Amino acid sequence: QVQLVESGGGLVQPGGSLRLSCAASGSIFSRYTMGWYRQAPGKQRELVASIISSGYANLADSVKGRFTISRDNTKNTVYLQMNSLKPEDTAVYYCMATTTGATTWGKGTLVTVSS
Repeated sequence: QVQLVESGGGLVQPGGSLRLSCAASGSIFSRYTMGWYRQAPGKQRELVASIISSGYANLADSVKGRFTISRDNTKNTVYLQMNSLKPEDTAVYYCMATTTGATTWGKGTLVTVSS
């Protein structure tokens, strides 16, 4: 089973940028569809972006044009580049790995967008 560890969260001013990383271990990374979800206080967890092994990516409408998801199968890592951050992007961001019959979550990393 894959294990996931997120990093890169923190406090950033509106309009700023952050890059989140999610390192995977324990299984064959290239087999997994990877994703980033987020959960803001009092709200449900929502999909931000996902990417399949070939690199085809899907982004939520709320982040299109601002966020980019990518993966490096040689480093077993998926990234979320977040630009033009807004206060409403404040949330705990979770990395997710899924393959047939199994989904694994990381513990999350907090992103706070505030002046």
